[in-house]
Amino acid sequence: MASLEQPVEENDTSCVVAQVDAVIETTESQKLSMDEVEIDFLAKIKKMLFTFWKNVVGIKTRNEENVTQNHRGDRAERVRLYHAWPGNNVFFLKGLLICGPDPRGLLLTIVSISLSSWVFAIYVAKDISKHSSIIVSFCVLLTLIVLANLTMVSVIDPGIIPRNNESLSTESTRNGRIRSKRVIINEVALKLKYCRICNIYRPPRSCHCVICDNCVERFDHHCPWIGQCIGLRNYRLYVLLLVLATVYFVYIFAFSCQKIQRKKLGNGMGMGLIGLVKDCPETLALACFSFAAAVFVGGLTGYHAYLIATNQAAYENFRQLYGSTRNPFDKGVVNNIKEVLFSPWTPSRVNFRSEIYRFDHLEHVTEP
Repeated sequence: MASLEQPVEENDTSCVVAQVDAVIETTESQKLSMDEVEIDFLAKIKKMLFTFWKNVVGIKTRNEENVTQNHRGDRAERVRLYHAWPGNNVFFLKGLLICGPDPRGLLLTIVSISLSSWVFAIYVAKDISKHSSIIVSFCVLLTLIVLANLTMVSVIDPGIIPRNNESLSTESTRNGRIRSKRVIINEVALKLKYCRICNIYRPPRSCHCVICDNCVERFDHHCPWIGQCIGLRNYRLYVLLLVLATVYFVYIFAFSCQKIQRKKLGNGMGMGLIGLVKDCPETLALACFSFAAAVFVGGLTGYHAYLIATNQAAYENFRQLYGSTRNPFDKGVVNNIKEVLFSPWTPSRVNFRSEIYRFDHLEHVTEP
């Protein structure tokens, strides 16, 4: 009886097995490549999220700190310059915004302006005339402009001069005092003083602020109401702030007096101070405050107008530095105004966002 099974040749069997193995290997390789693509995609997503979170929050990892050692074996750490800056400034947004060490004056100024605008809108403007909405809108707009200008003056670099990490020991005299230098500007000899804190010869018209602990170029003064030095880079914004603040307080004072006058006419001319205190205490308080503020800020505006016309800084005028000699920087009223208010914007001399290697006794500045 013949067998129903026919023998399969060995070559055919091996060929089928090889094809099956090839199909399985191709499938596994495709699956592996898809898994690799998926893993790589997830890794990129995680990296993007981590970078976004790092930029927003400002966290640091040990890889970013990059702790190394120098040739002497000292432990070094790579940080931003504002982390190691020896001055008393307070930095925000990773060194982009630079503020003074004491924010109480700035906060008091912001609260005073905001509270004055709120009292004016709630208690004063609604009883003035039919156009109270326009009056309130203009007051709010003026308030926002003043606050924005105030913020810009308080967070900008006033003109900080870079420090020198090495002292000038070769130029010291026998008694340990540093020799002063003299320069000639418009045929007038000026003495350059040496700053022992910053280890530099201060440029003309510069001074070391004891509050911020920095040498500031064209130092005018340290304003306690702003909490920041006023110098070369933020002086014109400061003058604009004085003008806007004067207009703001005069505006509030004028309409406050108008309401007080209407109250007196409505209740009879016999209404005195006691009656005003009982009838509209908020308006009376706002009128007194705005009058005092307008006189104070307006006086500062006029004083700085004189300084601009004569090309002086408040520090120079207070110290009478040009009392015995003529002012070498005075170029006439028109040219002085152009130089102070309309000259090109001066870039900052210190990049506080640059990276440095901070050692125990040595710092090496690198590119940002």
